[in-house]
Amino acid sequence: MKGGRDGPRDGARDAARRTAPRDAAARPDGLREGSRAAVREPPGPRRTGAPGPGPSPAGPGRAAALRFWAVRAALPVSLVLWLLSLRSVPLDDMRDLGLLQVLPPLFWIAAALLTLGFCLALGDRRTRAGWLTGYVLALVALLHATPTLLYPTLRYSWAWKHLAVVDAMIRHGGEVPAADKFDVYNEWPGFFQLNALFLKASGLDSAVGYAAWTPAFANALLLAPLLLLYRSVTRDRRLVWGAVWIFYVCSWVGQDYFAPQTFAFLLFMTVMALLFRQLPSSALPRPDPRRRDGWPPGLLAGAVLLVAAIAVSHPLTPLLLISALVLLSLPRRNRRVTLPLLAAAVVLTALWDATVARDYLTANVSDFVRSVLQPDRNVTSGLTALGDAAPGQVLLSWVDRALSAAVVLMAAAGFALRRWTRRTGLPLLAVAPLPLLALNAYGGEMLFRAYLFALPAVAFLAAALLLPSEARERVPRPLVLSPVLLALLGGMVFGYYGKEAVNRYDPGEVAAARYVTDHAPPGSVIVTLTSDVPGLDMGYERHRRIQLAYQDPEDTRRLVRDPLTGVEPFLSGATGERPAYLVLSRAQDMNVRLTGTLPDDLPQRLRTALDDAPGFTRVFTDEDAVVYRYVPPAPAGGGP
Repeated sequence: MKGGRDGPRDGARDAARRTAPRDAAARPDGLREGSRAAVREPPGPRRTGAPGPGPSPAGPGRAAALRFWAVRAALPVSLVLWLLSLRSVPLDDMRDLGLLQVLPPLFWIAAALLTLGFCLALGDRRTRAGWLTGYVLALVALLHATPTLLYPTLRYSWAWKHLAVVDAMIRHGGEVPAADKFDVYNEWPGFFQLNALFLKASGLDSAVGYAAWTPAFANALLLAPLLLLYRSVTRDRRLVWGAVWIFYVCSWVGQDYFAPQTFAFLLFMTVMALLFRQLPSSALPRPDPRRRDGWPPGLLAGAVLLVAAIAVSHPLTPLLLISALVLLSLPRRNRRVTLPLLAAAVVLTALWDATVARDYLTANVSDFVRSVLQPDRNVTSGLTALGDAAPGQVLLSWVDRALSAAVVLMAAAGFALRRWTRRTGLPLLAVAPLPLLALNAYGGEMLFRAYLFALPAVAFLAAALLLPSEARERVPRPLVLSPVLLALLGGMVFGYYGKEAVNRYDPGEVAAARYVTDHAPPGSVIVTLTSDVPGLDMGYERHRRIQLAYQDPEDTRRLVRDPLTGVEPFLSGATGERPAYLVLSRAQDMNVRLTGTLPDDLPQRLRTALDDAPGFTRVFTDEDAVVYRYVPPAPAGGGP
C-alpha cells in the first residue's frame, strides 16, 4: 500500500465524495456543474429562514438566546432613537458639510445599532425574512426620509423643476409650447403625463405633497426587483440580503428624487429582474420544469410594456437597457431569453426617437457627434474641479470617490475569488454602462448614471466577497462584517447629505418665487445667481430665466468687478408693462459659497448695489429671500 498522498486518508475522502448527497442548496448559486454548463436542480424545499431540526448555528444556550433577542430588539430601538434624534436639528447651522454637521449623535447611534442588528440577523438562520425586510426598510427610512421629516418644503431644485413641467402639461393638455430649455420634456413626457393623469384622477392641486416622499418611496419599491434579481442567481439568503444592504449604503448619487430618471431606473430594474428570472442560470425553480428555457406566455408582453414605458419617459435609460441586453446576449445559452427583449427595446426606442423625439435629436446631432469623438473627456466629465470649492465640498468629493472605488474593487475581488459568480450574468450587467460612458458625457452626469446602473450587480459581487457561502462558513462574523457595512454607510451619508445646505429650502424662498410667478407679466425676464430658487420655473413657457453664475467668462468678470454694471445687460428689454425681476436667496448664496463659481461676497455686494440703484425696487423681502423689480428709469429732462 502506498503512503503519503495515496494513503487511507484520500480513500476515505473519495468514499465521502461518492456518498455525499448532491444538494444544490449547498452551492451559493443553487446549481451543480454539468459537462459544459450548469444544470438546474429539480425544484425542492427552499430555505425560508425558519428554524430547522439540527443544532442552532448561533451556538447552544445563552449565546443563541442573546442573539435571538438582540436581533428583535435592535430594529425597534434604532427606529425610536432615529425619530428622537430628529426632534431638534439646527438646520440653519448647515454649512460645508450639510446635514452631516447638524445631525445629533443619537442619529449616528441609531444608524450603528441598525447596522449591527442587521449583521446579527443575517447570521442567524432562525431570523425570518420579515425581520430582514424590516431592517432594510428601516435603513431606507433612516437615509431617505430624514430630510423629508426635517425640512418644511420639498428639497432639491430639480424636483421643483419637474413639478413645474407637470403643471405646464396639465395647463396645456400635453405638449408645452415655447418650452425653450424645457423642450426635452416634451419629447419624453411619460413620467410627467403619468403624474398629470394621477393628479386629475385624485383631484390634487399639485404633486408637491407626495413628491417630497419620492426618495423614500422609490427606494422602498426598488427592494422587490432587487430581491427577485438576487434570488435568481443564488439561494443563499445571506448573499441576497447582504447585497441588498450594500446596494442601499452605496447608492449615494441621489438619483431618487421626483424625476423621470427615478421612474425609469425602477422600470429598468424590474425588467432586469424578470429577465434574470428566465435565464438558464436562474436559481429559482421553474413553474413548469418540462418547458424549454424562454419566456412564459404573457410575461414577455409585460416586459415589453415596461420597455415601452422606459422609451417614452427618459432619453438615456433605453440606451443603457439596450447595452445591458446586448452584453447579456453574448453567452449563447441566454439568447432565447434576451434576444426577443433586445429586439423590442431597439425597435421601440428607434420608433420613438424617429417620430416624437426627432426634432430634439436633429437639433442636437452635432453635439452628439462631437461627444462621441471625445471619449476621454466623457469619462472624466463628472469629476468636479475642486480648486474653487469650499473645503468641506473637497472632502465630500474625495469620500464619494473613495466609496465608489471601494465597492468596485470589492466587486472585482468577488468576481476573481468567487468563480461561480461568473456564470450568473451579473458581471456582464456590471460593465454594461461602460460603452455609453465613453460615448457621451450627458452634461457631466454620465459617470454618475453609469455607477448607478452598475451598482445592483456590483453590490452583489461585493457581497459575494464579504459573505462566503454557507457551505464554507456556518455563520458570518458580525463583529467583522458590521465595521465594513458601517464604513460604507459613512461614505454614503457624506455623498447623500453633504450638499443639503443648498438642497434645503425655507418657506420664505418658496414665497419669493411664488410672488414672482404670480406678478411677472408674460415675457418678463427673471434673473438669479443660480438655479436654487424653489418654484421659480412655474409658468416657464411664459418667462425667460437667466442665471448669472453660468455666463461667459467676460460677463462673469464684469459682474465681479461691479455687480450693478454686470447685471444691467441681462435686464435689457424691460419696460413698465413688462418689468424684469431679480431674485436673491439663502440657497443661492450657499451654492456660490460651496461651489466657488462666484466670489463669496458677491451676493451681499449685489444686494447693496441694487438697494441704491435707480430703477430697482424691493417688492418682496424675507430673511431668506429678496425680490427686486426693475423698470428702466425715465430719461433725464422729462422727455417723452
